[in-house]
Amino acid sequence: MTPEDLRKLPVSQMTVDEAEADLAALAKEIREHDRRYYQDDAPTVTDAEYDALRQRNAAIERRFPLSVRPDSPTGRVGAAPASGFKKIRHAKPMLSLGNVFDEDELQDFLDGIRRFLKELSDNPDIPLDMVAEPKIDGLSISLRYEHGRLVQAATRGDGAEGEDVTANAHTLADIPQTLPDGVPDVLEVRGEVYMSKTDFLALNDRQAERGEKTFANPRNAAAGSLRQLDAAITARRPLRFFAYAYGEVSAVDWATHGQFIERLKAWGFQVNPFTRVCDGIDHILAHYETIQAHRAELDYDIDGVVYKVDRLDWQERLGFVSRAPRWAVAHKFPAEKAETIVRDITIQVGRTGVLTPVAELEPVTVGGVVVSRATLHNADYIRALDIRVGDRVRIQRAGDVIPQVLDVVEDGFHDDRDVYVFPAACPVCGSHAVREEGEAATRCTGGLVCAAQAHERLKHFVSRDAFDIEGLGGKHVAAFFEAGLIKTPGDIFRLTPEMLDGREGWKDKSIENLMAAIAAKRRIDMPRFVHALGIRQVGQATARLLAKHYGSFAHLRDAMTDARVIGSEAMENLLSIDGIGKSMADDLIEFFAEPHNGEVLDDLLANVTVEDFAAPDTAGSPVAGKTVVFTGTLEAMSRGEAKAKAEALGAKVSGSVSKKTDIVVAGPGAGSKEKKARELGLQVLSEREWLDLVGS
Repeated sequence: MTPEDLRKLPVSQMTVDEAEADLAALAKEIREHDRRYYQDDAPTVTDAEYDALRQRNAAIERRFPLSVRPDSPTGRVGAAPASGFKKIRHAKPMLSLGNVFDEDELQDFLDGIRRFLKELSDNPDIPLDMVAEPKIDGLSISLRYEHGRLVQAATRGDGAEGEDVTANAHTLADIPQTLPDGVPDVLEVRGEVYMSKTDFLALNDRQAERGEKTFANPRNAAAGSLRQLDAAITARRPLRFFAYAYGEVSAVDWATHGQFIERLKAWGFQVNPFTRVCDGIDHILAHYETIQAHRAELDYDIDGVVYKVDRLDWQERLGFVSRAPRWAVAHKFPAEKAETIVRDITIQVGRTGVLTPVAELEPVTVGGVVVSRATLHNADYIRALDIRVGDRVRIQRAGDVIPQVLDVVEDGFHDDRDVYVFPAACPVCGSHAVREEGEAATRCTGGLVCAAQAHERLKHFVSRDAFDIEGLGGKHVAAFFEAGLIKTPGDIFRLTPEMLDGREGWKDKSIENLMAAIAAKRRIDMPRFVHALGIRQVGQATARLLAKHYGSFAHLRDAMTDARVIGSEAMENLLSIDGIGKSMADDLIEFFAEPHNGEVLDDLLANVTVEDFAAPDTAGSPVAGKTVVFTGTLEAMSRGEAKAKAEALGAKVSGSVSKKTDIVVAGPGAGSKEKKARELGLQVLSEREWLDLVGS
């Protein structure tokens, strides 16, 4: 039988020998089509013809499973579509970057590094080399190689945990599947998956021809393509990859980031050609201007330039603050602007009751995105710019920042329009709206009786940085809330398949997936849980601070109850946490004191388990669990580095001395803190004694 006749033979009528012959031919043919499509950008068959080849291959493999080849195309693109992505916890967090927007902010960032590293502070002639590279507008991914073979790929996710996209990563031509001899036994390479502008336009043309959904921009196309449950779809999308960082490595034998970039090139990774080592702010800014000048010519989207401290030992000492490294920053390009008309001003009520005015705009494209709404911040902002409905305004959008109105463009009719009057009542519940002295925000006094606040709190509760319940997004929360299925967070964990059966958009499989996702969140770490509660002024960084300080949610809750007494030890302890001020402390205490919040918490805790804070392994640390206060002038290291080092060793750093303090490190000019420490009989160490104690 000829190959052509074999191909026409129905799979149901094949013998084992015929199946194996056709599988061999299909593997060779599909591999050649992949090469032409991904490497040469010159496909010779239509999408439908290619899909037919893969479908036949899959059908034969299902009927003859013992005949599946080691080089099967199915192995290259993963198995049949899964019901959801498995989660992967990053060995080292994939943290986000802080931003700077002009030369002054960049100088402040560099000055901060010099202040932190005492040798740079004391000697301004020591160079601070930075690696500068374009900030690709794509999707961050981490690739794990073991003994030179790609074994795992994960998206950034929330920084601590991402989605397993290993099968999809195997389809990207820019990602090496194996690495040359000599690479570390364990190597995590990190970078950005993106889609070129040319490929994006071609993809949208193909989507439109098929009557399928088109994408808004290359980043959305790249993210949507990489996060396909069926890796065969990812394989058909023209995705690319730039490598620029590393995570866990079994043996680091490079001393600078620049040297690592050269390693990446030698290992076969694509590295952005505009990556440079710059020696000082003048060189940095010159390279920034060069990249910005070439921005329009590039076949991929960038939204700024990333700077990283070149020396790895300095990176290690600088460490991280909140969720971003101290040693890296993104220098964003100037915001793009446009003019449009304000059609209306509406009020949005947030989870903490803040009334935020929003300009409803005549839709306009800004930076490749259609903008129809822009924030007006607060009543003072509207009054200062004298924004009125019907005005022509200039708006701007910078990166992921919410679009905002910059100013009013005079059109000769501004004075004829009505002055906007900020509402005195909540537009949702009708409760009185007040503006407390010293605050810019106006708040609804309805509290939890306000449907908007309850609704927004629930949306926050399930958001990515909180409980992150897969398949339960904001629109689902809104629908379930309106239907009366959920009113409090605890209601989410009482949802049953029967409650969702028959609801529009919910089929057996999607209901099953949601139930599994909810069940998976019945255990949650303490920082996420605290952040999910939506306490005013308590974001991710503060939630982590509280978790680290109190260790368990039960301890935190008891401490907030005790802290209601002004001047109490619990209040003093709360205020001793570096980063917690009086206003934030008041909001924390008020939240836990509110009876309704207590009822909601009791109900929620009956359905979920909050894991105690998992502190870093500080076994053998002489200061683990101790409270330390630094005062006076430090000579061997900066105050910031001393604090970071102490926290890395498991100590709690406080800004004030109390009988709960274990160690006071006093340098020259210590003053009242040292005096109080000695009066209390606390351990007082010189800087040298402290360094000897911690082994520095």
